[in-house]
Amino acid sequence: MNENDMPQMIPYVVHESEVARMERIIKRLFIICILLIIVAVGTNAYWIYYESQWEDEVITQEIQQDSGEGGTNTYSGKIIGGDSYGETDDQNDSTPKN
Repeated sequence: MNENDMPQMIPYVVHESEVARMERIIKRLFIICILLIIVAVGTNAYWIYYESQWEDEVITQEIQQDSGEGGTNTYSGKIIGGDSYGETDDQNDSTPKN
């Protein structure tokens, strides 16, 4: 067996100091992970609070428009928070105008 093939012996004190150093690093990383989880929950809670302050205004409207050719366009619906929800009804007169 060659001298280079043998595992090198290190002093026990060096091994213990490395283990102690790694334990301190692991403890710091664990504290950082807990802190990041708390910050994420806090920012999410604040975002929910911020978004819940705004109330949606509901406006009900009905619009009729004469197309000028015997037809009527009717729209009835609600506007909630800037988005429009409703139905359109096109009623055309089947008699052609000359």
